[in-house]
Amino acid sequence: MNLRLLLIAIAAFGIATMSQAAVTPVLVIHGGAGVVKQDMTPAKEKAVRAALTLALQTGYAQLKAGKSSLDAVTATIVVLEDDPNFNAGKGAVFTHDGRNELDAAIMDGNTLRAGAVAGVQHIRNPIQLARAVMEQSPHVMLAGTGAEAFARSIGMPFVDAAYFRTEERWQQLQQALQEDAANQPHADVETAKHFGTVGAVALDASGNLAAGTSTGGMTDKRWGRIGDSPIIGAGTYANDGCAVSATGWGEYYIRTVAAHAICMRVTQMRIPLKRAAAVVINQEIPALGGNGGAIALDATGHVAMPFNTDGMFRGWMGADGIAHVAIYGDEDDGTVELPVPAPADSSEQP
Repeated sequence: MNLRLLLIAIAAFGIATMSQAAVTPVLVIHGGAGVVKQDMTPAKEKAVRAALTLALQTGYAQLKAGKSSLDAVTATIVVLEDDPNFNAGKGAVFTHDGRNELDAAIMDGNTLRAGAVAGVQHIRNPIQLARAVMEQSPHVMLAGTGAEAFARSIGMPFVDAAYFRTEERWQQLQQALQEDAANQPHADVETAKHFGTVGAVALDASGNLAAGTSTGGMTDKRWGRIGDSPIIGAGTYANDGCAVSATGWGEYYIRTVAAHAICMRVTQMRIPLKRAAAVVINQEIPALGGNGGAIALDATGHVAMPFNTDGMFRGWMGADGIAHVAIYGDEDDGTVELPVPAPADSSEQP
């Protein structure tokens, strides 16, 4: 190699290295759009904000340590699954028959690998099993007893079904059953019934995106119902330019392939992230009769968190190292000021 080519190669390597080093990790989370404002007591609000903060700090510590976006998403969601304030893991809602059936999915935007589980009843952290499906099996989705047989085969610990029971979720089921018997709509329970989910999307220092979602599903669900959360493209999706985790009335997110629809607008149509997410969440899904929310993140660090319910438990953490959390629609979530520069040709709008 002559001197000129050598200098060009060195310069190219330096530019690539600087570009990679310039990526600022970002973590965005949600704890569900099933917020009924009148039911939020000061104590509940304080507990939720504390849990969101802990989840952000836990996941972002992974990113700061140089770990992957997959590691950050997994660690973040484990914190939320272990907190009974959220409809996932420990706080999962009950089915019509009084069981807890858990769903989860995770996706690596860099490779398009994905893993998902549905209807598991003895796995403390379903997001960990979903990741194991992705990394230790040839499949994408496993369900029910099959998913648990796989978990047993890889030595994943089981918990008794009683671990998931909380009195709050049990009483929500009792109210739903009473309204079923009286043929009444589920009133204020309706929002919580459909929209309880947790999720995370992350951008790591290497510029790779990942998304994950975990849920107990909907209160009073029957017949092995599975929502959008574990369905790749519906409630969870990531590629090299966009990552989405959704929370809402799952049937509508499945029908619109919501998470994938957002990312295709971003990566194929070059529509700014906030606009792409708003079109799907606040236009297409409501037009069919559904509602809810989502969190989305692109490869340049832009964040979108649209929702159309009373509120959505949500938060983000970026270059400032501060855990920003919010619940209601009138709160400034700070994402407009996210300290990540947009490309020169970006038309991203607040």
